[in-house]
Amino acid sequence: MKGTPSMGKKSKKVTHIKCRRCGRVAFNVAKGYCAACGFGRSKRMRRYKWQNKKWNRVRLD
Repeated sequence: MKGTPSMGKKSKKVTHIKCRRCGRVAFNVAKGYCAACGFGRSKRMRRYKWQNKKWNRVRLD
């Protein structure tokens, strides 16, 4: 089978699990890093000037 019927079978796998560092369900199992805090890819926290991020229930400005 190929094409459109096969596309429906892609949603059964778990992509993200809970992150050890930030606690959000953003840790990509296949890639091995967190989309929210960058754990597994960098020692530094993944954050930008344009975002208000909560880490460990404390807001980082």
